[in-house]
Amino acid sequence: MNKYFFENINKVNLFFISLSSLILLFSCHKSKKAAVFTKKYELVWADEFEGNSINLNNWSFVVWNEGKVNNEWQKYVESADNYKVENGILSIIATKTGENKKDGYTSTRLSSQKKQEFKYGRIEFRAKMPSGTGTWPALWMLGSNRNEVGWPKCGEIDIMEYVGYQPNTTHSNIHTQNDYGYTDNKVSINLKTAEEEFHNYGIIWTEDAIQFYIDSPHNIKNTYSPINKTPDNWAYSQPFYLIMNFAVGGTWGGREGVDKTIWPQIMEVDYVRVYQLR
Repeated sequence: MNKYFFENINKVNLFFISLSSLILLFSCHKSKKAAVFTKKYELVWADEFEGNSINLNNWSFVVWNEGKVNNEWQKYVESADNYKVENGILSIIATKTGENKKDGYTSTRLSSQKKQEFKYGRIEFRAKMPSGTGTWPALWMLGSNRNEVGWPKCGEIDIMEYVGYQPNTTHSNIHTQNDYGYTDNKVSINLKTAEEEFHNYGIIWTEDAIQFYIDSPHNIKNTYSPINKTPDNWAYSQPFYLIMNFAVGGTWGGREGVDKTIWPQIMEVDYVRVYQLR
């Protein structure tokens, strides 16, 4: 063998060593990038509904009479007949207590106002919906300045609403001073197992946009991001608080009546979690 053979062998070896180094470097870069992505948001607060009672550091019972908003039929009460915490699940129970009309039902509404309020982040509920015409559960948020400026100026983020006369369809909405009530800022999503299985309902909320997703943050279903933000179309630069409630009938939930034969009905919530940027 002569020296040219050895020189060519060395060149081939050098080529493969360089190629391997590049592959290793690229792999490390990808791994690092993936790690950065997974660590972008971190869990800052959660209620996993352990134990057997509502955590009053997180939630307050909202108590009011039927018809206070949206022409709803139920009274919101603080009663063990209308909620349960068991095996890591919060059950919000709407039940028939009288005639099939306004004031004939009771239910639960929970609010984190002045207890757990958040500005920006990834906010997620994991829940399973009830069934039947007349049911109207919701997982949503209101601006923390609601008591000072009123609704809709405070802003509203409906992460998930469900009306039982439209089975297997979930809804998300934005309400602002410019567009409220039957808002144009909405999307309806076909979800065939909404009543049979738990699903994740969430938003990714930044100073620029609110993105709504189902099951995965990568599964974005709607984005609200006005180009020219004003106090009348963007109330979302302040903390918001969380609300979980189960209404009966009303202007939307009762649009096709209320089935008197289906009660009680239950919305089950597995957890509520809030993630924020590091």
